[in-house]
Amino acid sequence: MGGAVPALVLIDLDGTLVDTIPDIAFSIDRTLVELGRPAAGAERVGEWVGNGIEVLVHRALAGTNDGEVDESDYARALPRFRELYAHHVCDRSRVYDGVTVGLDYLHGCGAQLACVTNKAEAFTSRLLAALALDRYFSLVVCGDTLARRKPDPMPLLYAAEHFGVAPAEALLIGDSANDVKAARAAGFGIVCVSYGYNHGDDIRTSAPDAVIDSLAELPGLFAPSHRANSAS
Repeated sequence: MGGAVPALVLIDLDGTLVDTIPDIAFSIDRTLVELGRPAAGAERVGEWVGNGIEVLVHRALAGTNDGEVDESDYARALPRFRELYAHHVCDRSRVYDGVTVGLDYLHGCGAQLACVTNKAEAFTSRLLAALALDRYFSLVVCGDTLARRKPDPMPLLYAAEHFGVAPAEALLIGDSANDVKAARAAGFGIVCVSYGYNHGDDIRTSAPDAVIDSLAELPGLFAPSHRANSAS
């Protein structure tokens, strides 16, 4: 990409900072089994995440990204999943390799950092705190913070306004086509990780500005002159 580190860097949570699929899949599978259905397994659940838990539960009941579900089953499944996941939000989840290296680099460059996720606040705050990631972010925008969530640009523009940063001076780091769509609509730069959750599709097909295999590769995307240095 080249150039200095942007003034504002927003970072997605699930599939970018943290591998949350093990806990999500455990809670989805328990929910399905309690409804008399077979467990889906982590691989399939991983293809369903990214659009909030309401969509996730719908997809789990349908067994696909699209499909009709019985409303009474959905009415039972959604609160049960919420309950299970609230108790198991960070039993098995782990921070991806290179994340703290990348976050330390961005912080050291003087960039403002915020986490922008479609995950509900009740789960997000507990997860970030449990994994000691909350210390990096002065703002966290969750799936239920605003009226709309990614791929709508609203969460990104809200964060930019909060920090008083123009979208052209901001970057989103994510893992999915939703992140790319949100960034493009908001006028942000977009970098994606190769390892995340993108419904089983290669993120390169969404044409982000850059694709990295680890947040530890972030220093290689920018010029040696850090923002903090240029401001001094």
